[in-house]
Amino acid sequence: NKKVCVELLFWKSPAIAREMAEGYGSLREGEGASSRRAPAWTPQEERELRELYWKYKEVEGEDVVANILAHLQAPGRTRRQVVNRLVQL
Repeated sequence: NKKVCVELLFWKSPAIAREMAEGYGSLREGEGASSRRAPAWTPQEERELRELYWKYKEVEGEDVVANILAHLQAPGRTRRQVVNRLVQL
């Protein structure tokens, strides 16, 4: 790309930078940051998260979030998602 020097003068998101590196048009519809967003928490999952938090928060010497992840019914939740949701609640 002969005009990459001009492109680099402006701020780029990670998705746009990847598109520059792989070639324009390589970023297909639905591959942006919004498609990687975590699924929303349902009221049932929030209730379960609260119950597990109150159950494991008093356990000495163990990681509360690790215990919650081990017993959480919702598959595919990451540690970061659980911690962020606990902070929000």
